[in-house]
Amino acid sequence: MDIVRNADGTLVVPVQPERRRDADDAAEESLVGSEGEAPTEPATRLLHPGEGGYDEALAEWDLQQNPDRPPVVSTASGRQEAMHLLNTVATSDDHAVTPAVDALDDPGATGEALRHVLVGGVHSVEDFGAEVAEAEGGEPLPTHQTTKIIGEVLAELDERE
Repeated sequence: MDIVRNADGTLVVPVQPERRRDADDAAEESLVGSEGEAPTEPATRLLHPGEGGYDEALAEWDLQQNPDRPPVVSTASGRQEAMHLLNTVATSDDHAVTPAVDALDDPGATGEALRHVLVGGVHSVEDFGAEVAEAEGGEPLPTHQTTKIIGEVLAELDERE
């Protein structure tokens, strides 16, 4: 089952149900239950930006969109443009992603820089938010807001490919 990204930024991720076995039956049972039942389908969980595991799930979702994509590489110009983009979306009244992406000089490099941030995990996202605040002025964005904007930008960029 793939990870699904909802329009509001939440992610539906598969969760394997916990296997329960009695100690006496443990030696007799295999992957098929004692009554001949097959293991159940994976359950799902809804993750919100800022919730534990969200950044990792978003990075995995992004990889699912294009599994043949080579490893991400962040360039200085892509990172600069990504910082400006993040600040532009965060400080706009309507938080509109489409016009901010339309204004990019190099959408590919910006997307790679944002993917590079996600692959680094929660601390990478936190550090990126602080770096944006230092470069663009203002207070650092909360990590969940930074991650949500990155997800929206990557979804917009993927739609354009």
